[in-house]
Amino acid sequence: MRLRTPLALLGAAVLVLVGPPLLSAGGGAETGTQIPGLRFMVPNTPGGGYDITARTAAKNAEDAGLTHNVEVFNLPGAGGTVGLSRLVSEHGNGRLAMSMGLGVVGAVRSNHAPRTLADTTPIARLTEEQDVVVVGKDSPYRSIDELIGAWRKNPGKLPVGGGSSPGGPDHLAPMLMARAAGISPKAVNYIPFDGGGELLASILGGKVAFGVSGVGEYLDQIKAGELRVLAVTGPERVPELKDAPTLKESGYAVEFTNWRGIVAPPGLSGAEREKLIRLAEELHDSPEWRRSLEKNGWDDAFLAGERFGAFLDAQDKRVVSVLKELGL
Repeated sequence: MRLRTPLALLGAAVLVLVGPPLLSAGGGAETGTQIPGLRFMVPNTPGGGYDITARTAAKNAEDAGLTHNVEVFNLPGAGGTVGLSRLVSEHGNGRLAMSMGLGVVGAVRSNHAPRTLADTTPIARLTEEQDVVVVGKDSPYRSIDELIGAWRKNPGKLPVGGGSSPGGPDHLAPMLMARAAGISPKAVNYIPFDGGGELLASILGGKVAFGVSGVGEYLDQIKAGELRVLAVTGPERVPELKDAPTLKESGYAVEFTNWRGIVAPPGLSGAEREKLIRLAEELHDSPEWRRSLEKNGWDDAFLAGERFGAFLDAQDKRVVSVLKELGL
């Protein structure tokens, strides 16, 4: 995730498949990237960024002939830490992976979770994307300046919703935005939701004044006219949303992007770990995945294995640092 302000953080139709209890499973005799019985956990509700990423990756891998019959299922709760705890408990299960990102890094800290990402096996970082600042189609705010003008007058009366716990991307982005606008982050009324799917209903229903979430989560609703995008948080405009200005060009010194990736349980054999990494690498190189990156407004941010593990450790330290600097 990129941030170029002094406090900016470097990388910020769905079917729920609830399968049988997770079974510990070691590596089998399968060859190549084929991993029979592979299950992909989504640690938040349907419709959010982790969910879209997981289902897109699973479909692309199957369409590319890399693997077959991947089961994607949701296990939401506590900003992703319920799923994280379940993943860590599946010690040695080489047929399980979890979609995750900066939101889980923040949730571990804000929820004082007993399990952390250091307890997992890092597989790969897949994507980076900007957040969008959006309002419902009936909102009185038609520009980012109108919104921030009202926000400055009474920040507590204009709740902002995000699909992540405090410390996650949808929390850090509006906090940095508030600071750039001269609003104390402590005065911001931030309402967390367990993923972008839950947040969407509150934006459309007017329960929050505005929302912050990933481009890929709300691109369809923006194009359909259900949501109005006021700004994007990254360094340049999003091609699919070319009329939406960046915060920086609007006069607010923030550049912020989120990222998402894949982790697996601890205790994998070297062969099991390499098989999952190789599957991620071959997915990354497939034309199916390239098309999905473009369609969803995702940037390619591939990083695998130990390098991804070092990145996760650095992200944890940065979340702590930024929250302290913001007084949160």
